[in-house]
Amino acid sequence: MFAKAPRPDQVKTRLARATSAEFAAAVALALLRDTLERCAGLPAERMLVFTPPEACDFFEAEALQRYRLVPQGDGDLGQRLRQFITDHLTHVADCVVVIGTDSPTLPLGYITRAFELLERHDVVIGPATDGGYYLLGCARCLPPIFDGIAWGEATVLGHTVQRLQEASWQMALLPPWYDVDTLDDWRALAGHIAGLRRAGDDPRLPHTEALLARGSAADCLRPHHRSAL
Repeated sequence: MFAKAPRPDQVKTRLARATSAEFAAAVALALLRDTLERCAGLPAERMLVFTPPEACDFFEAEALQRYRLVPQGDGDLGQRLRQFITDHLTHVADCVVVIGTDSPTLPLGYITRAFELLERHDVVIGPATDGGYYLLGCARCLPPIFDGIAWGEATVLGHTVQRLQEASWQMALLPPWYDVDTLDDWRALAGHIAGLRRAGDDPRLPHTEALLARGSAADCLRPHHRSAL
């Protein structure tokens, strides 16, 4: 699980622009805690790959010994992913599955399915509805998908797939899912959670639900955005 310390002005900048840096950091913290709790029972070696390095004590307290802590390397997201996956495919495991903390409702079955697919595929991708991906799995060798990608853009998934056009790469695709990066995403998450509750399902997102219970996203909007609602 790749994670960034939920500090104001350093996380969820698109949500922060529409609300506030403090609210965006609170959302990031809630999603981090809920994702850690939901994934803690997965039958795999679980690692929390964090940044910045000086946030080790914070992440150690959040991990509660359920995850092995690994600091992220330097560079952009692609460089950090490449370094982590290379290190672990070389020295630790036959396959690696990476997720973030932006998809708190992601079905855990998608993660276990990724491991199953990696038994006969080189790469597994979970496409995000914003044009990126919520999950990346690699087995045996490192694919050429980490350099020259405009991270954070809607073209990430398309460019990643283009890099895997050679027939030698066996790729599998999971169902699409959504990330929470913007105010509209936060509102959609609120509706999804409400729908799950109404249907009798526990979303297992106590920290996110607690934040929602404190007030609507509109309550956290910057003053100059209120007239647009």
